[in-house]
Amino acid sequence: MTSPSPALAEGGFPVVGIVGGGQLARMCQPPAVNLALTLSVLAESPTASAALVVPHSPVGEHTDLAAVRALARDCDVVTFDHEHVPQEVLLALQEEGVALHPSPQALVFAQDKLAMRRRLTELGLPCPRWAQARDAADVEAFAAQVGWPLVAKAPRGGYDGKGVLVCRSLADLEPWLAGVGEGGLADGILLEEAVDFSRELSIMVGRSPSGQAAAWPVVETVQEGGINTEVLAPAPSLDPDLAAALTEGALRIAGELGVTGVMAVEAFEVRDPGTGAPAYLVNELAMRPHNSGHWSIDGAVTSQFEQHLRAVLDLPLGDPSTRAPWTASANVLGGDYPELYATYKHLMARDPGLKIHLYGKGVRPGRKLGHVTVTGGREGDLGSLEELRERTRHAADYLQGVVTE
Repeated sequence: MTSPSPALAEGGFPVVGIVGGGQLARMCQPPAVNLALTLSVLAESPTASAALVVPHSPVGEHTDLAAVRALARDCDVVTFDHEHVPQEVLLALQEEGVALHPSPQALVFAQDKLAMRRRLTELGLPCPRWAQARDAADVEAFAAQVGWPLVAKAPRGGYDGKGVLVCRSLADLEPWLAGVGEGGLADGILLEEAVDFSRELSIMVGRSPSGQAAAWPVVETVQEGGINTEVLAPAPSLDPDLAAALTEGALRIAGELGVTGVMAVEAFEVRDPGTGAPAYLVNELAMRPHNSGHWSIDGAVTSQFEQHLRAVLDLPLGDPSTRAPWTASANVLGGDYPELYATYKHLMARDPGLKIHLYGKGVRPGRKLGHVTVTGGREGDLGSLEELRERTRHAADYLQGVVTE
């Protein structure tokens, strides 16, 4: 049974509260131990991913003000495993003096894609062409401007490809239009042009309340069915000017939006229509540790999870430099094997250099269960990166049951 309050370490070290008991909260526990911090997690159930490893994990819903308030009572700062805590809950806590990182005023730009697009456009940051649509006339007007197909997004509540629809005609959008005014479509639909991109990129940045900021290298992400399945760090063959521009843009977003903690900026790599030079368009923002930063646990001097804890406590930020020329990481999705321990042991014996991170979740087809990472290779040698990719893909496929040897 969880005690009413977290057990405190001697020496005046703080307690960090995390709303949400998923794998992101779980992966904050090892660096919290190393930093001598105490975590307190508001978990969805006693068997939630983080509740299995964080001693103080009271059960409650992120929508329940009383439950979030009870968590915050014993914490020096409160942060989040996800962006779905309602603004009314956040604002009530803020009015009571609770230190929230990121703040409700920043988090809204990760909770509401329309608000995010408006603000980034105001700041002059490169985005796909977009529009807000409430009815068929709005859709037709935007399609006349950019052409079909269009990408439709629910402004609120979407993740891992959910709440995104590629539509080739007005008929494809009719069910969404019928739902405008409710739920994630309360303010209408976010429409975007279908971007002709060469690949997807992501960059993680950390920023503290005092304004210190740090950025990891830009990485390449591979998506399948709207789910990030692979991350390559740093992004291979990335134009140095593009890397610098995306890094500067991400740091500017964090500063202008007042982000505290870590943030992911997901982007499309495109060609500048005027010059033909490599360029980027901002796709999504996430104001928390993110799947595209998991590689940093094994591949960077300071992981995104350690950096997040440092940032929300306004501690000096850590070094985000890479530990090896290349890091390849692959997500493990649920497949045919309900018991993972035997396959886990086999992979440890087969490839001792593999780092296997499982999240303590039950197996369901397509469910994100963990990730595997390999670091190494030779500077600038793409062949050595491909060797790392093969090892991580084999391990992920073996855990999923796609391959059996």
